[in-house]
Amino acid sequence: MRVDDFDFDLPEDRIALRPAAPRDSARLLKVTPAGLSDHVVRDLPTILRPGDVLVMNDTRVIPAQLAARKGEARIDVTLHQRLGASEWLAFVRNARRLKPGDRVEFGAGLEGLVLAKGPDGVVHWRFESADPLDVAFGRVGRMPLPPYIARRRAIDARDATDYQTVYARSDGSVAAPTAGLHFTPDLLGRLDSAGIVRETVTLHVGAGTFLPVKAADTAEHRMHAEWGRVPADVSARLKAARAEGRRIIAVGTTSLRLLEASGLEPFEGTTDIFITPGHRFRAIDGLMTNFHLPRSTLFILVSALMGLDRMRAAYAHAIEHGYRFYSYGDSSLLLPNG
Repeated sequence: MRVDDFDFDLPEDRIALRPAAPRDSARLLKVTPAGLSDHVVRDLPTILRPGDVLVMNDTRVIPAQLAARKGEARIDVTLHQRLGASEWLAFVRNARRLKPGDRVEFGAGLEGLVLAKGPDGVVHWRFESADPLDVAFGRVGRMPLPPYIARRRAIDARDATDYQTVYARSDGSVAAPTAGLHFTPDLLGRLDSAGIVRETVTLHVGAGTFLPVKAADTAEHRMHAEWGRVPADVSARLKAARAEGRRIIAVGTTSLRLLEASGLEPFEGTTDIFITPGHRFRAIDGLMTNFHLPRSTLFILVSALMGLDRMRAAYAHAIEHGYRFYSYGDSSLLLPNG
């Protein structure tokens, strides 16, 4: 399909620069084949059915934006994908200033060695520090807020908490699984009391999630690979839930992509799955997700799940009724079978 088919007009004032407070006070648009209904996230225990399974991504965002100088040039580095204990792929602004073998000082004892350069500003680094790398990154790095927020305000101390789910535990993402930002300990407890099951998987979100789709046709776009894991015990419980006729609802497009890539089987590795209209969903029965950018892979994904016409109508409703968009924005619950 043509990428232009997934374009829409979004007023700039609909882009959220801060999350709702408290988190579960964010609005929630329920989308089914029968129509649309307005709620708030804290309504989830009454909207969902006992026995439904919410699958959450427990990845933890690391301070993945690093900066240094090489001569007169500023080198901005956004970590993208961990390749090993000390090696990362990263997007680099001013990558033309670098060549293999260059060493770059990021401060606080963190040094980066350029191993190789790829297309589109991607650089293969080996990092060296007397401290563990997570400690070193924490000292010199910043939270990697999406560009559409970072262009409009400074990143500050609040973002270190705001841009992290309350159940994050596995370090490795350079972008938050933002559908999960709406959950609070109180809401999780009420979901448990309502008989709604929670499972966790891990997909470390890469900076490629922020890249625009430059191709004219969806068939020409290539996703960046991301590492994920579906543990064997989680796989077994999800397959049992499916066999019992209970709904599996992914919390976020990251969880959905991982489950669809794995087919609910145990999985550990990378996936570059790109879900477009025509995809036959084999692992999930619904999706909780925020409102996405025009022409983005994520708006294409939700259109694959619900149909493009349905999602155009849902987004038009959201814009008209003041829903907040993108990473810090409001949420939707997409149920293709009602």
